[in-house]
Amino acid sequence: MTNLKSLTFQGLTDLVKRLKWEDYRVKQIFSWIWQKGISDINLMTNLAKPKREQLQKECYISALKLSDRKYAQDRAEKFLFTLEDNHNIESVFIPESTRKTVCVSTQVGCALDCKICYTGKMGFTRNLKFYEIADQVLQVQLLTGERISNVVFMGMGEPFLNYHECLKAIETINSDFGLNIGARKITVSTSGIIERIYDFADFPLQAKLAISLNAANAELRNELMPINNKYPLKELIKAVKYYVDKKKKRVTFEYVLIKGINDQPKDVKALVKLLMGISCKINLIPFNAYPKSKFLSPSIEEMQEFADKLYPELPAITIRKSRGSEILAACGQLAGKVSNM
Repeated sequence: MTNLKSLTFQGLTDLVKRLKWEDYRVKQIFSWIWQKGISDINLMTNLAKPKREQLQKECYISALKLSDRKYAQDRAEKFLFTLEDNHNIESVFIPESTRKTVCVSTQVGCALDCKICYTGKMGFTRNLKFYEIADQVLQVQLLTGERISNVVFMGMGEPFLNYHECLKAIETINSDFGLNIGARKITVSTSGIIERIYDFADFPLQAKLAISLNAANAELRNELMPINNKYPLKELIKAVKYYVDKKKKRVTFEYVLIKGINDQPKDVKALVKLLMGISCKINLIPFNAYPKSKFLSPSIEEMQEFADKLYPELPAITIRKSRGSEILAACGQLAGKVSNM
């Protein structure tokens, strides 16, 4: 049986041609799946019954299974979804006044073992398919009743180690007949998979790029993010500059502040030196504790002091407030578990 949700727009086009149906049926079916969110072919009421019956003989429509849902006092929500192979992933809904954001996972677990991230403790199981990524947005939209405006690829996993499926997910999320979310409202975060940063600069859709930096010197970054041993800072910055020049748009650097580790005056100087001249903005994020983590989070006053020292050399600085930390839904806290929430 073919899972209709697993077909890209082109894949669905090929299916419709094989069935010898009219071309416009592609848009109808794709819209039923990704805009109306149906999981029953019989609900495609603008398809004649014989066509629905023909489709049912060889196709079905999957949907992520909601296994748990947690609510934070700040209105953030965390969803535990079970995949068809019974593995679990987590997604986070972050509502603001007019902005409704979903943070999606791209892998079951993660192989990078960043020391500031709970997901790395899981190890790596597998990459998600594009429809499993995009379906997180669809299911959160259906479950919350809110029209999703923004999507961030910042959940479980390293998106650029699942590059091609992530691109197909972006295309589905962006499609006029899919979730119809503007490409500029989609952000992909990477720990620094250099060759994919170069590739992403050539991706035609105007999705945004964020770099999980967290340290401005190689020795500390090696310790916090072992991926830096393979993709060193010098080469990472070179790739970022290429991206900025090619896309003519600034990049975001995410910097998780850890008390006493990467928040010292020497870190300010190193960060300014590293990023000077790059069209960018910096998101300062407090470290979010997870079970058995050894790091501490700075106070808001300490974060503001760090930001003040960066300004005006690096003027585009935002202090990000953690959302959903008490339900382990904040940055670096996802682990695909029902327990310990």
